[in-house]
Amino acid sequence: MVFSMIKSSKQLLIVLSTLALLPATASALDFRSVAVSKAVLYDAPSNAAKKVLLLSQNYPVEVIVNLGDWLKVRDAQGALNWVEAKQLSNKRTVMVTASKAEIRQSADASSNLVATVEKDVVLEVVDAKLSNGWLKIKHRDGVAGYILISSTWGSE
Repeated sequence: MVFSMIKSSKQLLIVLSTLALLPATASALDFRSVAVSKAVLYDAPSNAAKKVLLLSQNYPVEVIVNLGDWLKVRDAQGALNWVEAKQLSNKRTVMVTASKAEIRQSADASSNLVATVEKDVVLEVVDAKLSNGWLKIKHRDGVAGYILISSTWGSE
C-alpha cells in the first residue's frame, strides 16, 4: 500500500494533497450534443428500460456518468437520464436560456448587433474559448457572432 512506503509527515502531506486534487481534475465538465435526428433517453442504461424523453439533433447535454456504451446525461432543464453513447457527438452546441439573447459582431456589448435569438434556440459553438464572457457561435441559418455565455446553457 502507498501509505506503508511513506517515511515522513512531509511525504504524507504531499500524497494527501495530490489525492485531494484528483476529484477536481475528474470533474471537468463534458458537454456533447445529440448526433441523430431523435435521441431516446431512458431511465436506466438499457434498451429494455423505460423510455423517458426524445431529444432533437444538436441538443446539448452534459455527461455525468460514462459507462462506455451508455452515458448518464443532464439536459438543460436539469433532468438526468441515460442515452446510448453512439447517439451523441463531440460537436459543441449551446442552448439559449435568456428570454432573448443578443448575438454581437464581436465579443463586446457595444459592437454591432447581428441578431436576437429566443429562448431554447440551439447554437453551434464555433470556438469554445471564452472571450471576456462571450462565446463565438453560429446559428443554423448561417448567422455567426458572439453571445454572452451567461445567456446560454451547455458550455463550461
